Amino acid sequence: MIYGIGTDICDVRRIEATLQRQGERFVRKVLTDAEFAVWQTRSTRWPHRGLRYLATRFSAKEAFSKAVGMGMRMPMTWRSCEITNLPSGQPVIVLHGELKTWFEAQGLRAHVTVTDETDYAASFVVVEKN
Repeated sequence: MIYGIGTDICDVRRIEATLQRQGERFVRKVLTDAEFAVWQTRSTRWPHRGLRYLATRFSAKEAFSKAVGMGMRMPMTWRSCEITNLPSGQPVIVLHGELKTWFEAQGLRAHVTVTDETDYAASFVVVEKN
């Protein structure tokens, strides 16, 4: 049974402007340590690819927060929700801390997809209840 659906579209230029204003502090606020490492590697080799990576993670976390119906308030935080990829490339949501405990206690399961183009990143999340 579907528990919730969330979608988000993010203007990559807005993320870029925030990154220019706040620098690494903004990235550390949004990304987990594992995501930060990927962002750093991509940004070093291909700055625009790193920027789009950051935008897709921002968008996916926003979509997830909408799908679970709590927005960005506890136990949902930027860093308690991680978007990673399986070896196949499929994006998956990995939760940490209180958010993970709450999510599992509810018997929930999440599916995520992300996409990006030059100016936009978009995400779609479906949360199911077992």
